[in-house]
Parts: sequence; structure tokens; C-alpha cells
Amino acid sequence: MPRLSAAILLCACATLHALDLRLPTDNDALLTGDGPAFFQFVDRDFEGRKSTPWEGGQFGFVRDARRVGSRVAFARFHEGMDIKPLRRDAAGNPLDEVRAILPGAVAHVSETSAHSNYGRYIVIRHDLSEGPFFSLYAHLGEIIVVPGERVQAGQRLARMGFTGAGIDQRRAHLHLELNILLSEQFPAWHAEHFRTPNHHGLYNGLNLLGLDIQSLYLARRKNPALTLGEFLRGSEAYFELEVPGAARMEILRRYPWLNEGGSAEAPSWKVRCTRWGFPVSVKPGSRSVATAVATWAREDPVPHYYNTRGLINNSGQITVEGLRFARLLCGF
Repeated sequence: MPRLSAAILLCACATLHALDLRLPTDNDALLTGDGPAFFQFVDRDFEGRKSTPWEGGQFGFVRDARRVGSRVAFARFHEGMDIKPLRRDAAGNPLDEVRAILPGAVAHVSETSAHSNYGRYIVIRHDLSEGPFFSLYAHLGEIIVVPGERVQAGQRLARMGFTGAGIDQRRAHLHLELNILLSEQFPAWHAEHFRTPNHHGLYNGLNLLGLDIQSLYLARRKNPALTLGEFLRGSEAYFELEVPGAARMEILRRYPWLNEGGSAEAPSWKVRCTRWGFPVSVKPGSRSVATAVATWAREDPVPHYYNTRGLINNSGQITVEGLRFARLLCGF
């Protein structure tokens, strides 16, 4: 009997750490290195030249080109991947099935296109060994799942569409994200900072912060045994925020892998983040601060303001938008 219990435990641990990550459509050109075949283009008008670069459909700072000296920087962050359709009907409408990238449960379905720039979208919760993560599927046509429904990796969720702001039929695509949840107090935070209604509860896009899903797929192609935790711990920090020790720090409860030895009585917390604000580590600070401050930013020829979604100014100080973000992320 002890041997059987041990075997069950080992099996359970292996299941927890296995990442059954699938692509959400039949388009697998990302994994063959064919970016133009995988990413949907964007319309760009820069310095008098109009173009349709596929690179604008990638994850990261790929939109809103700005001239910075002799180089071109991109100030607008794109939090997911825009995946092209492979099939269309005679009228030009996409026919591709959209499927779950991981097993989980449907957390949110938004059927009303006008309620979000995402158009019709679905959020699925995945309880992984690294904590709860949330995949988001946007600009959908027909949706066939409902909140609370359990889904398996590869299970059909919807049909690709072109719903949402700024999307037309020729640019039909699936927008895909894999996110952490920032705060369970989001509805109150939203009511404080916005006059528009929050139609999506906790699953508003402002409360979901995406990891670099494009790099995750490519890293796992090179190393299929790579865990999500290993991938996240390899993320590069770009700036650091220090917040009051009294902050709720919900993220440490949901994502304990972030904690680098902190305790509930720390006088402050130092949170290191990627360029777009995704937290990569949290450790205790040695001083008291009354509000969030920026304590470090990586040197870069591109201005910090462009490099951080406007969270840090060009002098390396936190902006008003950065303070609002820090309040949501850390809870103070």
C-alpha cells in the first residue's frame, strides 16, 4: 500500500509540472519559423509610408513606431499574438476553430462585442503548479462554451472572427494571451480610476497581465520538458518598484515563486518587472516608503517611457500611470 501511495503521489506531481501546451488553431507556422504565415499584419503609416508588417502581430513592443535619433522605437505594447486564419468561406469570413491551449475551466465569456476592444472573448483558468493562469481568446465569431465548463487541451471553444475595435474582415485573427491575475480588488480599483462600466468583473483585460507567450512556445519547441516556472524565472527584469510594507501583495499568495525570502513584516517590498510590468521577483526592502517609487531601471538607448508602457518616465521615476499600476499589482 505505501508503494501504491508513493506511485500515486509521483504521478500527481508529474501531472502538476507537465505543461500540456497546445497551439489554439491549426496554424502552426510559428513553430516552423514562418512569421508571415502565422502572424496577422497591422496597418502602419510611419513617416509618410504605409505598410502592412506582419511583425506587428507579434507579442511585445511592436506597434506605434517612433523615431528616436537614428533608430526606430515602438511605443505601443501588444500583449499577445495575432494568429492568421488558414481557411475562409466564399464571403471571406474566417472558418478556423479556436481551441483551448491548456486544460482548465471557462472563467468568463463576453458575447457582447461592444463591451471590449477584445470584441467577443473567452477567459479560461488553468490551475498550474506555478499558480492560476488565464488564457484569453479574443475577436471571436461564434462561441460554444459557457462559464464554469471544464475544457481539455485542444477542445474547441469558438470560431475565429473579427469582432472588436479596429478589426476588419481582411485582418480577421485570433488574439491569444496567457496571463496572471493582478488583483481580486480590481472592481473597486476600476471604479476609482474609470467612469466607464466594468462589464467583465475580475476578467477585464486591465486585470490580466500577459507573459511572453510567443517566447514560451518557441522555448518549449527547443526544450519540450521546460516548465512554466523555469521559463518565468528566466525573464529579464527592466525596472524595480518599491512599495509600502503594508501592501496586501496578493500576488505572493497566488504566485509564491515570486517571493525571494520576504516576510509579512517587511518595511517595504521591492518588485522587479519586465519592460511591460510583468513581475519576475519580489523581495523585502530595508526602508519604509509612503507610496510606490521606482528604484532602478535598466540602461537603454530607447527612452524608458516608450520601453515601459509609460510606467516609468525618461528620468527613471514612476509616472502617474505607473503608480496606478503599482496600486493594482501590490494593493496599497
